[in-house]
Amino acid sequence: MNQPKTWSQRFESALDPIVAEFNASIGFDIELIEYDLTGSVAHAKMLAKVGIISPEEAETLVSGLEQIRQEYRQGKFKPGVDAEDVHFAVERRLTELVGDAGKKLHTARSRNDQVGTDTRLYLRDKIQDIRQNVRQFQRALLTLAQENIETPIPGYTHLQRAQPLSLAHHLLAYFEMFQRDWERLGEVYERVNISPLGSGALAGTTFPIDRHYTAELLGFKQPYRNSLDGVSDRDFAIEFVNAASLIMVHLSRLSEEVILWASQEFNFIQLKDNCSTGSSIMPQKKNPDIPELVRGKTGRVFGHLQGLLVLMKALPLAYNKDLQEDKEALFDTVKTVQGCLQSMTVLFESGLEFRKERLETAVAEDFSNATDVADYLAAKGVPFREAYNLVGKVVRTSLAAGKLLKDLTLEEWQQLHPQFEADIYEAIAPKQVISARNSFGGTGFEQVRQALKSAQTLLEN
Repeated sequence: MNQPKTWSQRFESALDPIVAEFNASIGFDIELIEYDLTGSVAHAKMLAKVGIISPEEAETLVSGLEQIRQEYRQGKFKPGVDAEDVHFAVERRLTELVGDAGKKLHTARSRNDQVGTDTRLYLRDKIQDIRQNVRQFQRALLTLAQENIETPIPGYTHLQRAQPLSLAHHLLAYFEMFQRDWERLGEVYERVNISPLGSGALAGTTFPIDRHYTAELLGFKQPYRNSLDGVSDRDFAIEFVNAASLIMVHLSRLSEEVILWASQEFNFIQLKDNCSTGSSIMPQKKNPDIPELVRGKTGRVFGHLQGLLVLMKALPLAYNKDLQEDKEALFDTVKTVQGCLQSMTVLFESGLEFRKERLETAVAEDFSNATDVADYLAAKGVPFREAYNLVGKVVRTSLAAGKLLKDLTLEEWQQLHPQFEADIYEAIAPKQVISARNSFGGTGFEQVRQALKSAQTLLEN
């Protein structure tokens, strides 16, 4: 015997089993069940408030819905393909539990505004969870930065040695990226937090519903002002996946650096056993699994963003079945971003160690202090461009001689320009090079200490 369908008696026969399987979303939208129940509780209370159903009927409906919630949490409620989607699964089970009263729950409501409500309730929670994940990762970065204010690290442009940096300054650059991510998610939350409930299928309803009341019950800022927009808008989903994509960009950039730092060529960090694996054939290997997976999963989230944009680009108003395809993209984006943030947090809390001696050596074995030689001359009145060209010549001749700038004698310096004095050696020492960049936002140690205080304040607010 066929189960009753959500549509009317206009249809004489059931769906072909293949089509039923293809059409059903219960396999993934069961993720929304708790939100569907919460939205339905609010709807039942509103129906009673405006007199569409009696208070007793509303109490019966709410009690039945909460029983379904418990059944689901206990693993007793497992609807199959025949239920088609989570909304019908809940309605069918509710009617089994409370009888004909269950058939009144869908009054003045469509699955179109229902799914929109469920999705927003789900995403509202997940945004808050991800913001907490971002904060936890920022704390890991901040702790590591606080331990490495005067630890030097080579800074790069074009992946060429440029100028030495405070390692804390380098880590704080990522802290700032993730601060923008945290703020951006908060901005997206504001546009997620609008209720489509009561928009009906597309045109509203003839019943005297109170949409502001259900919005208030569900913690929404306000209801959608236009019913067509309410059921068809997925801007909020695209904005969320866009924000998630930027989180993944930042994680992937940092992952690439960790992968480079862990290589023998850089040798800036040592990976600990709790965050790396070995090779099945090469016993000496220790692989940077977490950053490699993060780098790979970044493309996955980018794909969901592109998929949602293409999904929406030509949809006429109002609801279309195409919109069923937004759920899996959202669910997987949430899962992927949370997993990546949590794993990278573990990596930076306990899975890697900076090789400080190697870093000290690295900043002393190149010409990244060349700009400081030019600045030294400019501070003594030599026009900067003249000083710049002179230092370029010095670097060329030093390279030919197999020397670094620190290896030049004072006599050699003074042959290049009479303004050089013995203090040139202090001026080009790596830690002095770093410390001297004390402009606001720079890598100078005092600036970094101030930046650390500001970062700590952000985390406390």
